[in-house]
Amino acid sequence: MLPRVSTTSKTSETFVIWHNPRCSKSRQTLARLEQAGVTPTVRRYLDDPPSAAELRAAARRLEGGAAALIRRKEAEFKSLGLADKLKAGDDEALLEAMATHPRLIERPLVQRGERAVLGRPPESVDALLT
Repeated sequence: MLPRVSTTSKTSETFVIWHNPRCSKSRQTLARLEQAGVTPTVRRYLDDPPSAAELRAAARRLEGGAAALIRRKEAEFKSLGLADKLKAGDDEALLEAMATHPRLIERPLVQRGERAVLGRPPESVDALLT
């Protein structure tokens, strides 16, 4: 059974999903949140890209930080030489690249308060529901 949103004071925290409607995992994650009684703020991050500062804040909330937030299979990852930056632990370079090239941002990212998870798999968002 899908968990429902906690009835603690955390229910006042806004859920925000960085969403790409063309992505099946993003659509499934959004549907999972809605089935749990959550109406998140939906940010279509390709149309409204986050700034480097917003990405930095999201990376702090996310287990794995900037390294977990970047898509390694995008052409820009290779063309910008980001594998070397990733290996060197250069989070600032990764964050700046994602701010400039939002296709590099892993999706969907769901944030609630000081926590964030990637909806891969969609069930990962259950951790934010309690």
